[in-house]
Amino acid sequence: MTIAFLAWLGLLGPAFAAPGALIDWTVLPDPAAQSFDDPFRALTPEQRDDILFAIRLRGRLQTDVGSPDERQRWYMLLAETEQALATDQIDIDGLLSQREVVSRHRKKADTAGNPKLDGQIVTVTGYALPAPPDKDGQRTAYLVPQPGMCSHLPPPPPNQMIRVKLHNGWTPAYDHEPVRLTGRLVIDPSDHVVNVVDGLVQMRATFRMDAELVEPLADEPGQAAWPPGLKDRLRAARSRKTGGSQAQD
Repeated sequence: MTIAFLAWLGLLGPAFAAPGALIDWTVLPDPAAQSFDDPFRALTPEQRDDILFAIRLRGRLQTDVGSPDERQRWYMLLAETEQALATDQIDIDGLLSQREVVSRHRKKADTAGNPKLDGQIVTVTGYALPAPPDKDGQRTAYLVPQPGMCSHLPPPPPNQMIRVKLHNGWTPAYDHEPVRLTGRLVIDPSDHVVNVVDGLVQMRATFRMDAELVEPLADEPGQAAWPPGLKDRLRAARSRKTGGSQAQD
């Protein structure tokens, strides 16, 4: 078994076997926060649509809008929709009563960091995004697990993003540059707004890494290949948006 898989299972002690061990992104979330009852996961897309439709109909019927004929039609549609859900053994009121609890569990699952990683020296491979320096002038970047995140794709959950403090003068040459970083990883939640390819993006990261070793990668195994010319287009997009300089928070 790999060190990363053993860590995910919780079979290792407080520290990894060796400093600088290569870890996978799947070990970053807190395993204890991932297991909870979420009845919404079992719903099909059609069932989700029916629930949303029923909620909208209920909202209309709680107001004074609509003619008598329209309201009668809404009542009929609501009854049909609720019956269809009941046939699938879905209790719409029971589900709605659990929304807030499930929402809290989901938020914790997306933000809680694995405490076994806190303070460890690790190596992680990902895609680096340039970021403005800190107020003290310290160079920074963000590391995400997939290319395109925070620009053409939504940002990942906070516990799948690392805010990186760079100590060796290196900075990403373009958005989503593949790179391997080694340094001390700590749980230090942060929230900044950064200008990425498509404009301002809220970057919420659970982890911070003080990177001591940076290894830019070029088409190495495990790294997604960039389509021809995409690197140059990303560089050009950043240059147009920032005037050739780093964006500010």
